[in-house]
Amino acid sequence: MQATNRMELLAPSRWRSVDFISDLHLQASNAQTFAVWSDYLQTTTADAVIILGDLFEVWVGDDCLSQEQRFEHDCVNVLRSAGSRLDLYIMPGNRDFLMGRSLMAACRAHALNDPTVLVWGPQRWLLTHGDALCLDDTAYMDFRAMVRSPQWRTDFLHKPISERIELARSMRMQSEARKQAGTVYSDVDGAAAEVLLQRLGADHMIHGHTHRPGLHCLQGSSQRWVLSDWDLQAQPARAEVLRLTLPIPQQEKSSANMQRLAWPTTKSTTAD
Repeated sequence: MQATNRMELLAPSRWRSVDFISDLHLQASNAQTFAVWSDYLQTTTADAVIILGDLFEVWVGDDCLSQEQRFEHDCVNVLRSAGSRLDLYIMPGNRDFLMGRSLMAACRAHALNDPTVLVWGPQRWLLTHGDALCLDDTAYMDFRAMVRSPQWRTDFLHKPISERIELARSMRMQSEARKQAGTVYSDVDGAAAEVLLQRLGADHMIHGHTHRPGLHCLQGSSQRWVLSDWDLQAQPARAEVLRLTLPIPQQEKSSANMQRLAWPTTKSTTAD
């Protein structure tokens, strides 16, 4: 894939299908999700896989790869194997925004900025994790601004890795407590999504974060596709791939085909 600027990526002509996934929240305590995700990356027939954030439940810095962190190394091995046979792209989410160049190199993956516009065939697809558009959650937006600042990042990464792991564990426990208390999390702001589409000259949007898979119609013919999270321990289990396919040959007026694939089954829902 060729980069035309920091927010725009041009798909190579050889691509016929691209998979989008997000919110896998990989962690050692959820072996089922890891196993299904690993199988997916080994067997998908897509030319490219684009992960739109929260691949990991938490990522405290690339230097964890120099430690005895077996699970993280297992994840890297799966990603490296996939990156050797297809085009692999990873965007940071709100859980793993500290992923860096060392991890990308180890995985044979390319880092994606948030947002990025995928230019493929006749259309422009705006890709984002989605958390930056949940404007009603003002407490989270304040937190996001703090932890995304260069100074906070520098200060955090200078802490001992054991302290970072403990801080991350504490934040996860607080998040889980809010879930158990029935906290309702805000959704993407529709007006903000339309503004971003217009500003970047994109036709449609694909994002994750909210764990509310669906399709939303915006102004004109624009659409907002929302990815599912992955949790194979849940009832019912969740693991879904959004696959975008471009007709052959690529023609200026050809329309892309979008499918939702429940993994590892072959059931799908299709929309043009």
